[in-house]
Parts: sequence; C-alpha cells; structure tokens
Amino acid sequence: MLPEWELVLRLVIAAALGSIIGAERERLLWAAGLRTHMLVCVGSCLFMIVSSFGFADILGTDNVVLDPSRVAAQVVSGIGFLGAGSILLRGEIVRGLTTAASLWTVAAIGLAVGGGLYVAAAASTLIILVILAGIKPLEEYYHRRMQSLNIRLRCARGAMSVDILNQALGARARRVKRYIVIPAEDLDVDEVSIVISRVSSDDSAEVVRALRALPCVREVIEPAAN
Repeated sequence: MLPEWELVLRLVIAAALGSIIGAERERLLWAAGLRTHMLVCVGSCLFMIVSSFGFADILGTDNVVLDPSRVAAQVVSGIGFLGAGSILLRGEIVRGLTTAASLWTVAAIGLAVGGGLYVAAAASTLIILVILAGIKPLEEYYHRRMQSLNIRLRCARGAMSVDILNQALGARARRVKRYIVIPAEDLDVDEVSIVISRVSSDDSAEVVRALRALPCVREVIEPAAN
C-alpha cells in the first residue's frame, strides 16, 4: 500500500493535468470545459487507485477470486456516456466530437497517474494539448481549401450554357457539382445556380471575376462560400 501523501499527490497531479486540457476546451466555450476535464481526470485516477490498492486486504483470502483491474477497465467504457453528452447535432453538422475525445483521453491520463505512470501521463497531456491547439490552424486551413462555393447569377435568357461555363472556369469546371438554370418571371433573364466544390478563398475570387467577365452575365447575386 502506498503512503497517504503519495495517494493525495496522484490525485493532485491528475487534477493539474486535466486542467491543462480542460483550459483549452474552456477557451472555446465548450460545455465540457475546465472543471469537467479536471473531474474526469481525478475520478479516473481515484478509480485506478481503488483498483490497484482497494482490495489488497482480501486478495489473499481463501476462496476469494478477484480481478481488481476490472474496476479501471470500466472507466474506458463508462466515460462514453459523458462524451456522448458533449456531442451536438446542429442541422447536418455534428459538433463536439473533439471534446468527447478529449474527455476520453483525459480519463486515460487519470488512469495513468493513478497507476504511477507520471511520465506517460505528462507526455500524453503535452501531446493532446498540441493536437487540440496546435493542429487546429492546419485543420482550419484544410477546411478553407475544401469549402464549397455557391454562386447565383443573372444571365441573358438562354445565353448561358454548360460549354460557356466550362470555358470560363477552365480546369475548375471539373469541380462543378450543381448547375441549375431557372427562367425568371417577368424578366428576360435566367437565374443560374452554380455550386463548385473544393475551392479556396483565392480561387473563389478568381471564379467570380471569370464569371462576371462573361458577356451574358448581368449580375452576380450571392457569391458565398460554406
């Protein structure tokens, strides 16, 4: 059995490591923030301590067969309900998966601290923090490169065609996912809806300029990226 001070130290270390990751989630104003991550890490650490030392007095008893590691094993599956609570569906977009994963990894850090694996716990905290904070700019850059451009045009009636659009867009014409022509009521124009996938911000500006330069295009109504 460990001395009492070391048990307390493990719980304090778990709280400190959990707070580092929780602070990053708190910065983004997620529901599972600083306190939630600290509680998960401390709770997991305590489960590991109980699993490791809580049954020491009866393990040697006759006719008693126990597997104390099962207490810690249940943390892995049990943390799932808390992670599921942080996942939100907004329209067609799922939000909160990263926060749910951070709760799951914080639980693992708590188990490591409870088992005395301080170096592994500290290294994992650093790696997770780099993933959450350091990789996000790269992820956002990738999303900007992969956004879709939705353009609505007003063109002279019957003047716009797929061939003209392909000539204007060049190689980008292969990324056109939708092309719809709707005759406008009481006007001698067609409203054209075009969706182009995997367009960067620079590409979006070039596409709009190329379409505006067409003689048949009278107006670009709503160029928008999403």
